[in-house]
Amino acid sequence: MFKFFTGIALSSAVLLSCGSAATADTASVTQKLTDEQLMDKVQRETLKFFWDFAEPNSLMGRERYHEDFYPKNDANVVTTGGSGFGLMTIIVGVERGFIPRKEAVKRLTHIADFLAKADRHHGAWPHWLDGETGKTVSFGKKDNGGDIVETAFLVEGIITVREYFKNGNAEEKALAKKMDDLWQGVEWNWYTKGGEKVLYWHWSPVNGWEMNHKLQGYDETLVTYILAASSPTYPIDAETFYQGWTRNGTYSTDREKYGLPLYVKHNGAEEYGGPLFWSQYSYLGLDPTGLSDRLVKNYFDLNRNHALIQYNYSLENPKNFKGYGSNYWGFTASYTRNPDGTVGYRAHNPKEDNGVITPTAALSSFPYTPKESMNVLRFLYEEKPHFIGSAGPYDATSVHFDDWFTPRYLAIDQGTIAPMIENYRTGLIWKLFMNAPEIKAGLKKLDFKSTKYEF
Repeated sequence: MFKFFTGIALSSAVLLSCGSAATADTASVTQKLTDEQLMDKVQRETLKFFWDFAEPNSLMGRERYHEDFYPKNDANVVTTGGSGFGLMTIIVGVERGFIPRKEAVKRLTHIADFLAKADRHHGAWPHWLDGETGKTVSFGKKDNGGDIVETAFLVEGIITVREYFKNGNAEEKALAKKMDDLWQGVEWNWYTKGGEKVLYWHWSPVNGWEMNHKLQGYDETLVTYILAASSPTYPIDAETFYQGWTRNGTYSTDREKYGLPLYVKHNGAEEYGGPLFWSQYSYLGLDPTGLSDRLVKNYFDLNRNHALIQYNYSLENPKNFKGYGSNYWGFTASYTRNPDGTVGYRAHNPKEDNGVITPTAALSSFPYTPKESMNVLRFLYEEKPHFIGSAGPYDATSVHFDDWFTPRYLAIDQGTIAPMIENYRTGLIWKLFMNAPEIKAGLKKLDFKSTKYEF
């Protein structure tokens, strides 16, 4: 039975009990599930991270949740980008009847009110916020101000919520208005550092531009430029996109792997492409189907090939890790197994392969590789039920290391699973985001074309 504990932080004891029950139930039930039922199951379970286990004051997504322990000094740290994915996950939950629409509106309104009062730095939220106070929590020594990329991931969710509820009842329209006000308050053009033709990731009221990190392709940050160009209040121009993001048009490549074109130069990972979150974070809302610009002829092909290259790498398995194959593949940033057996963090990809498979990598690739992703989903639930916990598949697993797993979750990993599976099933989140009037105008300004949408 799927039970929600609205606004309540559960104890580790309760969570472990839920996890054990879920594992026992999984072994006996999932053998009988159809593909549709299995997708329902994982969408419903990953929703729990953002509904049952939300930070109790802000009701936003925690940065992480550990079933084995939860550090007291981390318990109220919420993530802005991961919460954006959580907003889209909640919409999926409403649409599929997992949670009552009225309760979702109440929850989302509370989140909007929290964000309106929380710290912002020229309209951008920081990477982390204190869920009790709304104050900035430093992500790093100099990363204690606005984070325009995490803000973009949050705004993907904000716009999706607005579009979903904007024609609803009075309470829903009020929620949509709150979300619209939040989106319009982001000063995207400030993050060009005085008008340079490129966006910068960070600005701090203490350290200014010292982080000095330009957003240049190709990686996960494309949607930041799309939103910045689409802003009705603080927009950037098309030249900033083509000079900054595409590196003056030099980020294209003719390189292939396993006979699959990469199309663009993945930053620091040109042979195989980067971790799979690069084909997911921007594309929860941005529909790559039939989407093109001056340099990329089909964004869907780019993302599909990225996933298939990793799939083929797992079939080749050049390092001979046990378990790799057609039903166990996918590399992305997540928790990892350190050489001494402890838990660490790693941006897994074929060039950074240490025998750890991250379930969200394949599961959030459903739109691109439905058959190959379903193989992984079924394998996890039917053959490795111990890899499943209280909020769906655990963050990191390894068949090679004696079925090692860490009973922990990260918002940015759990948060992509339900929306991307829904985009495969119905296109819901894509339709909401792509049909927003400002997004259409911004894509047209950047000379994007689509075979699905009119700009």
